[in-house]
Amino acid sequence: MADQVVADTTSGKLRGTVQNGIRVFKGIPYGGPAEGAGRFMAPSKPAPWTGVRDALGFGARAMQTDDMFAATPELLKLFSGRELQPMSENCLFLNVWTPATGDGGKRPVMFWCHGGGFTAGSGSSPWYDGTNLCRKGDVVVVTINHRLGAFGYLHLGEVGGQAYPVSGNAGMLDIVEALTWVRDNIAAFGGDPGNVTIFGESGGGAKVSVLLAMPSARGLFAKAIQESGAPGIVRSGAANEKIGSDLLAKLHLPAGAAGLAALRAMPAQSLMAKAEQLLSASDTSGFLWGSASADGYVLTQPSNSLWTSSDQARVPLLIGDITQEFPVDMPDGGKGLIGAVFKASAPEALVLYGFKDGVPPPPDPVLGNSSTQILTDIAIRCSSNREALWQVDAGMSVWRYQFGVARPHVPTVQHNAELDYVFDAPPKNATVGSWPPVQRYWANFLKTGNPNGPGLPEWPAMGHEVNYIAFMPDGIKTGSDLRGPTCRFIADTFAKQ
Repeated sequence: MADQVVADTTSGKLRGTVQNGIRVFKGIPYGGPAEGAGRFMAPSKPAPWTGVRDALGFGARAMQTDDMFAATPELLKLFSGRELQPMSENCLFLNVWTPATGDGGKRPVMFWCHGGGFTAGSGSSPWYDGTNLCRKGDVVVVTINHRLGAFGYLHLGEVGGQAYPVSGNAGMLDIVEALTWVRDNIAAFGGDPGNVTIFGESGGGAKVSVLLAMPSARGLFAKAIQESGAPGIVRSGAANEKIGSDLLAKLHLPAGAAGLAALRAMPAQSLMAKAEQLLSASDTSGFLWGSASADGYVLTQPSNSLWTSSDQARVPLLIGDITQEFPVDMPDGGKGLIGAVFKASAPEALVLYGFKDGVPPPPDPVLGNSSTQILTDIAIRCSSNREALWQVDAGMSVWRYQFGVARPHVPTVQHNAELDYVFDAPPKNATVGSWPPVQRYWANFLKTGNPNGPGLPEWPAMGHEVNYIAFMPDGIKTGSDLRGPTCRFIADTFAKQ
């Protein structure tokens, strides 16, 4: 049996284990019950306990649909690494990996926001095991669960008024509550509460972007790493106004207090199922509860100015994407997608993506075929460029990257490719080694706010032409104006629509 270790927190003592020299604490409550009276509300504090509480197993993950990302065999395989803990509305738990406790150490803290959009995932995935990252970087790693889908992002402010002012951002407030727990407790785990870096991938990267724009998160982190998570996934205006009323109508519940009371009393599985039905049937409400909400309370600015307002956090930012986020091959090579996305601008877009007489070009060896390029550019790459430029304009230090190395067990470069190299998670049969040296750049960034360090190729800071570093199978390269003409065209086209 692994050795055990005890740490003090503001709620009581916790018993963790020592595994391969790393202290591990799992299933730590950072918030109170989120069901019943807590449903759709801001998180509460956890109840204190006496004695020593076991922190030996992961806590419940948030309510979610397990096949959310299993629409194709490829996606099912890609996401099959997720460890599926039981689901519960009471999911406000976090996990800590640390080299030592009670030693007075002030190690950098890496606070991970999991992927899965705003509707799936958990901090207990074996992809996110913090053991090797903790050991190699001499850092403290924290992963969390928080409310997802309708439980975390169902906006009821229009139909519920002052009784539900923050329901559309309950999941984001959970993350802020977890960051508050880190501020108040992480010193007991050998971490520095003044040197917390928020980082996340995919939906987790998008949550990092939202945290940068949340006044309530200000001062709870010192740096940010945004991996394949574009900004702008924030509802506002007409989308918010429809969500609550649409769901009540779908459930045949009356508007007003009676309908909302019934909604809060509904069994969690039933509410989740009905919410998913509304999501799949909707063509007017945008991302529905698959995104945060510009509600005037948690996010105080309109969505189009969240990242350019004075509320924006001014912290060093490391941001990037995968060369081929979505490796797909459409029958027309992406021509139909261009027409659907760019509408009247389709002819110009066809030229931009290399079509000649309607025929797509051969696949680019780095960026993939035209379908992959279009999806990656629109969904992540160009919007990440836009956010990076906003941050530069705000006076922030920004480093931009592009990642083009496949995961060891996946034949192609695709979304999530960097995770094995960031975490080097031990459940795999063999660790990934030191190439590419992502962990070393990330660790330098945590400690100094700059990813550069001895023995590493120089990573140029961002400028107004999107300077960047590229991690490729044949080495590390640098460049500028990453997909500049394409991204400028996309920005101009969508601005006119």
